[in-house]
Amino acid sequence: MSEELVPHRIAVIAPSPVSMFNLAIPELLFGKVRVQGRPGYEVVICAAEPGPVPTSGGLDLYVRHGLGAVLEADTVVVAGTGAPYDPDPRIVAAVREADDAGKRIASLCTGAFQLAEAGLLQGRRATTYWAHAEELRRRYPQVDLQGDVLYVQDGPYVTASGYAAGIDLCLHVIRTDYGAAVANEVARLTLVAPVRPGGQTQFAHTPLPPERGHACADTRGWAMRNLDKPLTLTELARHAGVSVRTLTRRFHAESGVSPLQWLLHQRIERARELLESTTLPMDQVARACGLGTADSLRAHVVRRTGLTPSAYRAQFTRLGTATAEGTSSAA
Repeated sequence: MSEELVPHRIAVIAPSPVSMFNLAIPELLFGKVRVQGRPGYEVVICAAEPGPVPTSGGLDLYVRHGLGAVLEADTVVVAGTGAPYDPDPRIVAAVREADDAGKRIASLCTGAFQLAEAGLLQGRRATTYWAHAEELRRRYPQVDLQGDVLYVQDGPYVTASGYAAGIDLCLHVIRTDYGAAVANEVARLTLVAPVRPGGQTQFAHTPLPPERGHACADTRGWAMRNLDKPLTLTELARHAGVSVRTLTRRFHAESGVSPLQWLLHQRIERARELLESTTLPMDQVARACGLGTADSLRAHVVRRTGLTPSAYRAQFTRLGTATAEGTSSAA
């Protein structure tokens, strides 16, 4: 008989005036996860004190839970606020207490200021909404600020940049907890982009082309179907029918990364999927995703996840069948 899994508890802190969008993201995405037919997450929204909390949109939101919910959670998420330069000392104290208790702690948008004020981000890589990045850097110079990425994880701390990057952070957390298939299915059900690499830029200086002008889409699809092959930049350009320079420029415009950076990311993602969902030997996993050898697979997986491939696979073995709401684990 398999051990019954207890939902992972998430406390979302709402600083005043809170971003309603930031509150909706974790409630929606985490709420879609099912493990063995049961909710994978239990999400509680809390505030410095129960009652009405002003929002950045001018409405008041009634919050039932105070900060006592933080210590009952496994993960704490601090939402963004319209007053980021005035961290609430009660929230700062609660975040410190959660850190002392070994919780995973995340921030969305300007919520990073609360984490920085608590001292959690000293010497750590972190990000925030680009419009507030310089002020965070000025106030907290010990933070290794990554000003132009979607999200970044450094140890138990996960920070997202602005607005929709919170979606990417939540999908990253779901992937970490329950695997790629579940995260991708949640993305599909909520009509958002699948898991994107955290290092992708949070804003583009070059406007994206119209949908029909996504010239690299066919080549990306072709590459995904041929990840087991040693694809080169020249081969990608040849498939797209353009020069290497043109392909590189279009890839940057459409995805924010170079063709080979994108290709490596896809290889590692495929490796993670195979580790999560199969019992293939490591050398076969390496060949199937184009990473060559088991040693190369190990190096990339350790760099990306902090775990060896065997340890990464083992953490998913205990989960049993995980799905997203609206799907079935049965055929």
